[in-house]
Amino acid sequence: MAAEATIAEIAALLTLAVNAAAAAYAGLRWWQVQPDARVWPLLRAAQLVAGLQALVAIVLIVTAYEPEDGLYWLYALLPVAIGVIAEQLRIVSAEQVLENRELADAQAVGELTEAEQRSVVLAVVRREIGVMALAALVVAFLALRAALIV
Repeated sequence: MAAEATIAEIAALLTLAVNAAAAAYAGLRWWQVQPDARVWPLLRAAQLVAGLQALVAIVLIVTAYEPEDGLYWLYALLPVAIGVIAEQLRIVSAEQVLENRELADAQAVGELTEAEQRSVVLAVVRREIGVMALAALVVAFLALRAALIV
């Protein structure tokens, strides 16, 4: 196995490990409806590692590395697009929660009782965590595929 293949495989396996851990932990916190402060740094670390894998792939393209299967490039670079899409869906999450509760905007939330406000905030955070956990799971799957075909 060439050095380039080893580097690509290590990057894919690292991306798989971090994103699988982030997906599992965030998914558990989503399921239990118990967000905590550790979720977001773990999800951000998963995004960072996926970005680094894409950077490794770009360097490998420049060095004319040819993997066993050309799909490697898709599996190595697509996680960045998944992250961008997930961020857009995360942003829309708050709007969806407000719409589901027939609240016009954030100012309308301020007019609710304190308990209702907490309920809205929890619903928004839970939905955001769910979106990001699912994105991390998809990235972990793509990284697994990349590692298998390097």
